[in-house]
Amino acid sequence: MSEDPILSVSGLSKSFNTVQAVRDVSFSIPRGKTFGLVGESGSGKSTTARLVLRLVEPTKGVIRFRGRDLSSFSARDLRAERRHMQMIFQDPFGSLNPRMSVRDTLVEPQLVHNIGTNAEQLRTAERLLAEVSLPRAALDRFPHEFSGGQRQRIAIARALSTNPDLIVADEPVSALDVSVQAQVLNLMRDLQDRHGTTMLFISHDLRVVQFMCDEIAVMYLGEIVEQGPRDRIYGAAAHPYTKALLASAPGKGSGQRARLKGEIPSAHAVPSGCAFRTRCPHAIARCASEKPVMRDLGNGQKAACHLLDTALAA
Repeated sequence: MSEDPILSVSGLSKSFNTVQAVRDVSFSIPRGKTFGLVGESGSGKSTTARLVLRLVEPTKGVIRFRGRDLSSFSARDLRAERRHMQMIFQDPFGSLNPRMSVRDTLVEPQLVHNIGTNAEQLRTAERLLAEVSLPRAALDRFPHEFSGGQRQRIAIARALSTNPDLIVADEPVSALDVSVQAQVLNLMRDLQDRHGTTMLFISHDLRVVQFMCDEIAVMYLGEIVEQGPRDRIYGAAAHPYTKALLASAPGKGSGQRARLKGEIPSAHAVPSGCAFRTRCPHAIARCASEKPVMRDLGNGQKAACHLLDTALAA
């Protein structure tokens, strides 16, 4: 019998007045695996990440973490549960307190959650610094004294300081120089293997998601349009949006990059039927009048597109 997923999201939605930021999102993540959310800016990835951690309250839907419904948690219980769920933000400089030394940055989460003695907390900070390849002397320095890549290493160490079960990484390398991105990604994979941490990984970069994730969900205008194991998504994409994203990724073709036409519509006015139809080269009349449902394509892959009706019937 397979182990229950450490995180399970069902029917998750979030509206901000007239803005439908996230619409009926469902997925689960097995323990120790990395689940990726990918899509253009405005697709709802970061809002989904914050909903999962209840940094933003959902309009509807269920979030189960470690077998418990987070919506049933009181503010006090949720605060205690945050020990087991941490976040790595996009901008390491903005996410680190400029007035706190690295020592205080790494010790503070342990203090908040009453983890260990003062001596044990310092030893944990020293160990984590070593794990992210920074010297012990860095403990007494401040964020402005480090490069962007080093700051993100400190942020990763901070996220690990409470030994969490789940880390939500929201575009963790997009603010870094390309030359540093690979180093940080390799570090994150190594640390995940060492600590056995489960990860929800958010990115707009398909190359990064392919490198990091076991399973991938493609989001468009607040909803998941395709989901499946990494090899299926990259080897046999089914949704026109997924295909367009893959075609536009750097390194595809002979230097000529296919690009999506137009801009992602406003979440204030989501198109009727299929939200992608206004940019889809294969749209038919049915796409405007009827919302496609997720179809099981086998091998763990599923997608929501009317064109799949014909393909599945063939």
